[in-house]
Amino acid sequence: MESIKGQPVSWYRTKLDRETMNRLNEKSDAKGFAQTLGHLGLMALLAISALYSFGHWHWWVTVIWVFLYGTVASFTINAMHELIHKSVFKTQALNRLFVRIYSFLGWHHFEHFYRSHMRHHQFTLHPPDDLEVVLPVHIMVRDFFLTGFINPKGMYGTLKTTLRLARGKFEGDWENILFPANKPEISAPVIRWARILLIGHALILLVSLYFGWWLLPVLTTLSPLYGSWLFFVCNNTQHIGLQDDVDDFRLCCRTFTVNPVVQFLYWHMNYHIEHHMYAAVPCYNLAALHRAILHDLPDCPAGLVATWQEIFAIQHKQAKDPSYQHVVILPEQQSLI
Repeated sequence: MESIKGQPVSWYRTKLDRETMNRLNEKSDAKGFAQTLGHLGLMALLAISALYSFGHWHWWVTVIWVFLYGTVASFTINAMHELIHKSVFKTQALNRLFVRIYSFLGWHHFEHFYRSHMRHHQFTLHPPDDLEVVLPVHIMVRDFFLTGFINPKGMYGTLKTTLRLARGKFEGDWENILFPANKPEISAPVIRWARILLIGHALILLVSLYFGWWLLPVLTTLSPLYGSWLFFVCNNTQHIGLQDDVDDFRLCCRTFTVNPVVQFLYWHMNYHIEHHMYAAVPCYNLAALHRAILHDLPDCPAGLVATWQEIFAIQHKQAKDPSYQHVVILPEQQSLI
């Protein structure tokens, strides 16, 4: 992809020997199924529990099961993200199959996201070449409570965007860069997928209405409406408060460690420096990559609480000085302190 500024970014990457890189880049259908079917299986288990509860237990028990389902289902976007990298499965047909399954379940526009995200990796936080993430990003505690439990505004925005794309309408600077009007062959798959989403979810609603399956659309079509609290505190950590217009992923991406359950649900994206530095490495190998380059990484917060303490401290400084960006201390600088 060509740079709007006219020059590529010469990224710093920790050097690794060829044998280590070959091992880390190795894709596995078995590991891909473990991650993918593990996640989908957990969603199915929670959905079945909610459906059974709906006819047998108190309503509030059903609400709990549905909310737990939403908590796990909110990470479908991370699954879609990994699958568009085509690194989850060695068999590429499986990547193509599961990216469509996850994208349908979560109302995700994977064709649109692919175009955006490839530029995001190539030009991370270098506007206008990357407008997928633009700093500064401000996250407040109230945002967590307004969107992390019930999020009607987000559901409305998802539906509105899908309807717009289904009509072939692309808006804003970023979409006009990604989908130029003189190249309809690029935008056609996006339009087609948006229409598939609308038709597919409309059929779910019609079938549910006909048979009286009232909980089915809640667990499918309406799943983006609720339960994104854990996704919120995981996904918003990736770049917030850090530097833009730098050529070192250690300065513009954040890695933190977290317990294995959350790491699994988050599709290992807590290793975000590693993911950007070597984007071809499958998500299930990112922990190994982290260990291989740990000597060259800045200090990584341990757990989500420590991570958000760091972020809120940065945002406190930004409230006083909007131009402030946190400058990470790199290993080669620590000996000078």
